[in-house]
Amino acid sequence: MNELKLLREWDEDAPPLADSARARARFRLYQAMQAPAASPAVSRRPLLRIAVAAVAAAAVTTGVVVAENSGTSPRTRTVSATTVLRGAAAEERRLEKSIAPRDDQFIYTKEIIKESPVGGGRSKTYVDESWNSVDGSKRSYVSELEHTQWVPPYQPGQGNWPPRRWSQLKQLPTDPDKLPIALRDGRGKPDYGRPTKADEWPIVQFLLSGLLRDPVLPKGLRPAAFEALATVPGVKVLPGQTDAGGRAGIGIQYVGPPNTPWADGERVLVFDAKTYQYLGTRDQRKVGAVTYEQWSYTAAHGVVDRVKQRP
Repeated sequence: MNELKLLREWDEDAPPLADSARARARFRLYQAMQAPAASPAVSRRPLLRIAVAAVAAAAVTTGVVVAENSGTSPRTRTVSATTVLRGAAAEERRLEKSIAPRDDQFIYTKEIIKESPVGGGRSKTYVDESWNSVDGSKRSYVSELEHTQWVPPYQPGQGNWPPRRWSQLKQLPTDPDKLPIALRDGRGKPDYGRPTKADEWPIVQFLLSGLLRDPVLPKGLRPAAFEALATVPGVKVLPGQTDAGGRAGIGIQYVGPPNTPWADGERVLVFDAKTYQYLGTRDQRKVGAVTYEQWSYTAAHGVVDRVKQRP
């Protein structure tokens, strides 16, 4: 697909792009701009969640040996990415609650981010609280590494990924086999009979993993995203991981093709090693010559009636 050709053929009188189509176009433009040079490091937290945070995970045939304590003698088991992600989906289905916010309400999230310079140095912990308009018609108040700002209401044709509008999230299929294809094909009727091509998987991962950055989703959508990610090629399992709270876990790391933001596999999803409950994310952020290791997790979330209100 020629991204620049798509832009030349764009008609200002045509209906605006869907959020997933917009995200795919941005991704392909990024690829076009980066080739053939090596991809630069991408910050974990692009400006105020306007760009898609590309968390990633997928299935591999190999696994890692995880130690388990059983009485006084440890035993081991081999764990694959598929096992972890399907286990995370099952745990999410067990714990998730149905939610149906009104269009005039706000989605509240509280995220904890711990950051330490690679190679040693002083650590810092950030607490980010954000209030996003459910239907995009009101101003949202968002925080990134404790830098806050008001985000104006959506304008015609404007959007982001994942969609902030609850109505758009509700349209996404909760069938893990259909979800990646629906995201792949974007606007129009998904072609569920067509196999996904090798060069399409990074985009599928890009969109699927973006959903996992949203702590409040319609019931069934997050488990479907976990299971769908288990079908994406390109990950490995990392034992001995910890989350922002110091809890021990197992990691899932996506390593993308060259000249993509995921070629270095900097982002790792961390899951509980026993229950596979999703614990948070380990990532890196670069500021000049300094690289920071980051651990983050969602501490609270809910639906409220106004900005600055908490559940």
